[in-house]
Amino acid sequence: MGALPESLQRLVGALGQLPGIGPRTAERLALHLVQREPEAVKLLAAALVEAREKVQACAQCGGLTEIQPCALCADPRRDAALLCVVETPVDILRLEKAGAYRGLYHVLGGRLSPTTGVEPEDLRIAELEARLAEGRVKEVVLALGSDVESDATCYYLARRLAGQGVPVTRLAQGLPAGAGLEFADEITLSRALEGRRRVE
Repeated sequence: MGALPESLQRLVGALGQLPGIGPRTAERLALHLVQREPEAVKLLAAALVEAREKVQACAQCGGLTEIQPCALCADPRRDAALLCVVETPVDILRLEKAGAYRGLYHVLGGRLSPTTGVEPEDLRIAELEARLAEGRVKEVVLALGSDVESDATCYYLARRLAGQGVPVTRLAQGLPAGAGLEFADEITLSRALEGRRRVE
C-alpha cells in the first residue's frame, strides 16, 4: 500500500493524540472511519463537537457536567459531611461505579510535582479550603494514587488542612481483589499489613 492521502495522515495524527492510542491503532481507526458511510461519520463528528461544547467542569466539585451544579452536588441524598478529594474528574466516575461512597467530591485538578512544575497554587486547594470553611464537611477523604507524587500531595494536604478542625483520612491501600500475594510488590504488601483490620 502506498503512502496515505494527506487528509488521512492528518486524521491518523489526530487520533494518535488520544490516550492509549498508538500509531497502528490510530491508522486502523482512521482507515475504518474513511470507509464507513458518510452519515455514520457525520454522527460521530457531531457527537464529538457537541460533547466538547456542552461538557464543562462543575463550579462546585470540578467534575464533568452539562448543568451547574452537577447532579452529584445537587443531590440532597448525598452526605454533605463527607468530602472525597480526587485528582481528576475521571476518578469520580471510577468511585461512583464502585457504589460504596455516598458523599460529595472535590477535584484537585492534578497532584504536586516539582519535576513538572505543578505547585500548590496550580491545584484547586484554595477552593477546597473555601468549602471546608462553610462548616458542613466533617471528614475529608483523600482518594489519590499510591505513587510518590500522590503521597507527597496527600502529606501536603493533611498538613495544610490540619488547622481546619476536620479529620483528614486516606483510602486504604492493599491487595487487589482476586490477586494472590505473588503478584503484590513490597510496598503494596507493607501497606496492606499496616491497614489490616479485625475479621468479624
